[in-house]
Amino acid sequence: MVKSYQQLFENNKKWVNDITQENPEFFNTLAKGQSPKFLWIGCSDSRVPANALTGTQPGDIFVHRNIANMVIHTDMSMLSVLDYSVNVLGVIHIIVCGHYGCGGVLTAMGNKQVGLIDNWLRHIKDVYRFHQEELNAISDMNLRSDRLVELNVIEQVRDLAKTSIVQNAWANGKALQVHGLVYDIHTGILQDLDVTADGTTNDFEDVYRLDKLQIG
Repeated sequence: MVKSYQQLFENNKKWVNDITQENPEFFNTLAKGQSPKFLWIGCSDSRVPANALTGTQPGDIFVHRNIANMVIHTDMSMLSVLDYSVNVLGVIHIIVCGHYGCGGVLTAMGNKQVGLIDNWLRHIKDVYRFHQEELNAISDMNLRSDRLVELNVIEQVRDLAKTSIVQNAWANGKALQVHGLVYDIHTGILQDLDVTADGTTNDFEDVYRLDKLQIG
């Protein structure tokens, strides 16, 4: 147990050495600040590291991760990350990335209680309820879970578009796009679900639309 923990520090030293040999100014540059173009909202699954699978470097992607890459309108952690990334860092792309074989999605499809997380997974069950006719028509459970992963990402893109943070950004003319992706753990390939929202189309029902916030 101790050895596996200490290995992290050995790996860190090697990582620093490799990077500084290639670029001696890397950390000096990184310490000056960040200006990422991307906010990544992904799953906490250890097999889905944003930088590694996109081939990007530290400083390129601002990251928020939770169980099953959810966008929940009462989640202050997610909203704080969203607000900071849009209004302070000035990101221009928000990515919701799910992945096939997601444990949260698979658990939400069943009825077994697993603990506190059941309350979180209730939101995924709601996604299932919205699309139950399509999902119940898929007899293969692996294919059904894959489709629920995709539908869950699509719903989270729509939920991002409903937030006051994103709507105000669009109302103020900011170039901001929200994308939905799925990562295939079996192949390592990212798939664009082609559900990008950019404020130029009716991305959600009118009841969710907010008038532009008036300051002062």
